[in-house]
Amino acid sequence: MTDTVIDPMTIRQFYHGTRADLQTGDLIAAGYASNYGARKQAPWVYLTGTMDAAIWGAELAVGEGRERIYIVAPTGEIVDDPNLTDRKFPGNPTLSYRSRAPLRVTGEVAEWEGHSAERLQQMKDFLARLKAEGVEAID
Repeated sequence: MTDTVIDPMTIRQFYHGTRADLQTGDLIAAGYASNYGARKQAPWVYLTGTMDAAIWGAELAVGEGRERIYIVAPTGEIVDDPNLTDRKFPGNPTLSYRSRAPLRVTGEVAEWEGHSAERLQQMKDFLARLKAEGVEAID
């Protein structure tokens, strides 16, 4: 499969959900331990054009820090995120992307509402089942 290159100008705002404490101007770069799964070194950074996907990112990120959603600007090429777009959501309705280039933090979403406790637990249970089957949720 070849990656579909996305023109970042077609989406007005991108988000990144995490527990990291960042400031405007900071870069979110590949090469660090992933926020998810086995915490392998991540060759990609992830971003989304929807608040819902960013909320999932913040809620499911490992760590003890506060859940945060940052507004980010890609500094290089972005492509569809195959973790979500190959079979799960053909056509990329979640507007989920990844990049090998850093994302620049341009702001933070101060107020947002997370998923219900029940929905969050369902997702965590689903991810636990995948892990038990040996499936890594993020490649």
